[in-house]
Amino acid sequence: MDASRLNWLPATDAARAIREGAIGAEQLTASCLARVREVDGQVQAWTFLDPEHALVQARARDADRREGQPVGPLHGVPVGVKDIIDTGDMPTEDGSALHAGRTPAHDATVVAMLRAAGAVIMGKTVTTEFATYTPGKTRNPHNSERTPGGSSSGSAAAVAAGMVPLALGSQTNGSVIRPAAFCGVYGFKPTHGLIPRGGVLKLSRTLDQLGVFARTLEDIALVVEQIVGYDPLDPDTRPRAHVPFVATASEEPPLPPFIAFVKGPVWERAEEETKEAFSELVSMLGDRVVEIELPGLVSQALDWHQTIMEAEMAANLDLEWEKGREQISDSLRAQLARGREVKALDYQRACARIPLINEGFEEIFDRCDAIVTPAAAGPAPRGLESTGDPAFCTLWTLCGMPALNLPLMRSGNGLPLGVQLVGRRNGDARLLRTARWLAAQVKTD
Repeated sequence: MDASRLNWLPATDAARAIREGAIGAEQLTASCLARVREVDGQVQAWTFLDPEHALVQARARDADRREGQPVGPLHGVPVGVKDIIDTGDMPTEDGSALHAGRTPAHDATVVAMLRAAGAVIMGKTVTTEFATYTPGKTRNPHNSERTPGGSSSGSAAAVAAGMVPLALGSQTNGSVIRPAAFCGVYGFKPTHGLIPRGGVLKLSRTLDQLGVFARTLEDIALVVEQIVGYDPLDPDTRPRAHVPFVATASEEPPLPPFIAFVKGPVWERAEEETKEAFSELVSMLGDRVVEIELPGLVSQALDWHQTIMEAEMAANLDLEWEKGREQISDSLRAQLARGREVKALDYQRACARIPLINEGFEEIFDRCDAIVTPAAAGPAPRGLESTGDPAFCTLWTLCGMPALNLPLMRSGNGLPLGVQLVGRRNGDARLLRTARWLAAQVKTD
């Protein structure tokens, strides 16, 4: 095994090699840190990284193994953590000068779960300002003149550039799927309420969802299986039986999946290259795909999403507004100002639409295993003043459905072009199984 390329090992393979003693956690972490030194000057994926602290964690993992201590499923695997997720041993600054120097007293629930599974918390990855629209410093690993997406820009870029095999992100609109699509990695946003949000920056209880980035589907299943659970700090989680994500995602479907191709309410925003690519994908799938037109109700989904998101953001960032609005970007200040003007009736009406939309999708999921639709309008746009258009993710975030970016296609200039696969609520493991089947079809053909 080439020690200089351990950083490119999938998390599944790395964890197995550590358990078997073929490599050490310190070796793997050192290789990831070497890659950071090599490329992060250009990519700029990290907002906090203490190499010695990462190595200390890794050495402790190696010592545990040598002493016969229990070895977790992620034992010794480095993970990047988006800088809106609390870490008790590192700053969490939320991408804002208002929170500069903030160091929480405790880990977020999801970070504690990662540590319990044996992971090495490598450092904190760049987020946009308060996980909204104003970009951070990160650049796209494929082309430094193009956006990596947002708001989980650092997490997606760090995984794509080989600096870590896994990273955590979050999505309130399109902040996992879009950066995964632009950076060319797998990005998974599970069903709303599946991954606990205790100790995570709260923008919108209705919409906030944690997610993960990886370079393989197997790694997505591996990490998600470790971080699903009930959290008394998150009222939208609930006690549930263990879901065997790894086993389900790796098994063959009992029947070849049937896929719904959905253009969605913003198809007119898709670039011609994207439309052509999806036409080819649908043609390739043949009798395993059917195009479905969504009911007219969803045409207003973007407006309802904006109403809910901005009203809840205004409430959750009220202290920042009152004490430091002059240090907030123009973009966020405008969002918060609009949110403060939302009428209670409009907010309640928007929230009431979510179960109605979900009810309408039940008929589709009774016929189809998943929905395939673009992850973004096209490849990562040029320029760093914007993170790109999240509109192709908005409907699925509003509905709290599991969504996955599959890096299956390329644009004419070689940039990643994302395929978004959406599943039924609480059908996350089956969605990963369907994604594995779809990825195999594309590679085969």
